[in-house]
Amino acid sequence: MTQGHDALLLRNVGVLVTCDPDLGEGPLGLIKDAAVLCRSGRIEFAGPATDLPQLTGQEPITLDLDGHIVTPGLIDCHTHLVYAGDRLDDFEARLRGDSYGAVSERGGGILSTVAATRAASDELLLDLAEARIEHMVAGGVTTIEVKSG
Repeated sequence: MTQGHDALLLRNVGVLVTCDPDLGEGPLGLIKDAAVLCRSGRIEFAGPATDLPQLTGQEPITLDLDGHIVTPGLIDCHTHLVYAGDRLDDFEARLRGDSYGAVSERGGGILSTVAATRAASDELLLDLAEARIEHMVAGGVTTIEVKSG
């Protein structure tokens, strides 16, 4: 929340994805025309806007989502964030039909990123990992488990 506020209200939610079929339509528990109220870092209400309880206490920061969707945060339980280099050339070669063996014989493949990672400074690796985390968060990922290597 922002300075002086401990509540956030999301109004005009087009579809709220609850991931609980008992709470809404279908296996994802979809609720149309929903609202979400968060207070002190916890979800206090998530459901049909018509069921939103009377607000008490400090006025929440209110965001009109203009019919957009709200989903739970995504969890990436297997990610490799700490590396240098890229495999764009490998990807393009594979799209052209080259085998992984052919890519590897030309110096590509996993060994190319291993070499780039070994050559990179700790500071560079940290900067790259932080940028990747920011990109993931912007895409809705809230939890990651980082693999080594």
